Amino acid sequence: MSATESAEKLPWRRRFLSAVRHHPWMYAFVLPGLLFFVVFHYVPLLGNVIAFQDFSPYLGIADSRWVGMSNFADLFRDPEVIGAIVNTLIISFLQLAFAFPAPIALAIFLNSLLSERLKRWIQTVVYLPHFLSWVIVVALWQQVLGGAGSLARGLEMVGIESVNIMSDPSTFKLLVVAQVIWKDVGWGTIIFFAAISTISAELYESAAVDGAGPWRRIWHVTLPGLIPVTVMMLILQLGNVLTVGFEQLLLQQPAVGADAAQVIDTFVYFRGIAGGEWGISAAVGLIKGVIGTVLVLGANRLAKRLGTDGLF
Repeated sequence: MSATESAEKLPWRRRFLSAVRHHPWMYAFVLPGLLFFVVFHYVPLLGNVIAFQDFSPYLGIADSRWVGMSNFADLFRDPEVIGAIVNTLIISFLQLAFAFPAPIALAIFLNSLLSERLKRWIQTVVYLPHFLSWVIVVALWQQVLGGAGSLARGLEMVGIESVNIMSDPSTFKLLVVAQVIWKDVGWGTIIFFAAISTISAELYESAAVDGAGPWRRIWHVTLPGLIPVTVMMLILQLGNVLTVGFEQLLLQQPAVGADAAQVIDTFVYFRGIAGGEWGISAAVGLIKGVIGTVLVLGANRLAKRLGTDGLF
């Protein structure tokens, strides 16, 4: 029996302690990150109990009145909740359809460039918007597409009636997706560009010898090599399918109105923190978390059935 097989038969506690003894510094570096998730992500889950209470911050969890499933029943009778859910699902679908593939397309484009200097320059330019806050991003877009922006003034100069895209509710959801792509496409490209770099150069050479052109090499070599990373990122994205950008939408809601910009996160803010309806807001958050968990588990199982490794 090998040493590895012998170690696998030990109880998990002994295996864990043995690993800590052999690699103490590795676990020391992991500990701060683990504590962060425990303190700021897992411990707050206990606060979901207020979804079943008529919670008051002055009374606390222990003394607030229990209402059972009343908060959940009120949610499905509230038209504002239904509108927020519909807006969230529409924006999330548009982001999956357009914002999710954008980093993949950009990574493939950058990989096809022969000039390393041009490649690095484009990478630097598209990375920079990720480090801007949404306040600055919305302000920049307002300066270009707003009623007094560059586009409106340019149209007036050529005799065309000016437009204010930033306050148009009919195109607001597409505008949100365009802003997400502009801000984060470069950052998302990092992962896919790294995945492309791991694809063996011999595969491209073999395809070229067989007569495959650039498009066929992308289709038969690059895209199959990106499938594992793409599946992993898609599963993670599905976990956040009901999270579509709180700050981005909160900043632009006054211009387009709640009918177009009210999503689950902004509903929780206005009804919970601003309105004091803590129980209903907690119920919305709990449902959102449950749906995200189910989607991640379901997508992971489906990915494994389709022959990929999945996420876990």
